Amino acid sequence: MSHIIIREIQKQDNPQIAAVIREVFTVDNFPKTGTAFADVQLDFMFEAYDKPRAVYFVVETQGRIIGGGGISQLENSEANICELQKMYFLNEARGKGIGFQLIQKCLEKAIAFGYEKCYLETLPEMKAAQHLYLKSGFDYLCEPLGNTGHTTCPVWMITDLNIKK
Repeated sequence: MSHIIIREIQKQDNPQIAAVIREVFTVDNFPKTGTAFADVQLDFMFEAYDKPRAVYFVVETQGRIIGGGGISQLENSEANICELQKMYFLNEARGKGIGFQLIQKCLEKAIAFGYEKCYLETLPEMKAAQHLYLKSGFDYLCEPLGNTGHTTCPVWMITDLNIKK
């Protein structure tokens, strides 16, 4: 794979990152309801993350977006916890260490924003992603935090950002 760039999302990236996320769900046959696939902000990712203490990164190669992921305050939670959100990659980008790089970039931003913990939700089928999250310092939880609306994502994980500083 040629040169990879991880950069903050721009408004013109909205259609490409939405298409990437939808393709991942379609190709991998993941549930469409109760997941990021059904989120209303999927077509407006730049706008969804254009707020304080939030950032979304896209992964680009040769002017084409092949993945992305971001952080934002955990929905419906007063705790100082962000959520690692909408981290998806096309098949061609997987297994190359890009996901680990992106998670580190997101966690660095989370620390800079002053969050104490980072939470995520995922699907049981996403075994490689779970392995990556564990490698990045996340641990499993027994119940969800906040109320993200992702009812089909019954795997919950968290990491303490205070120990990463």
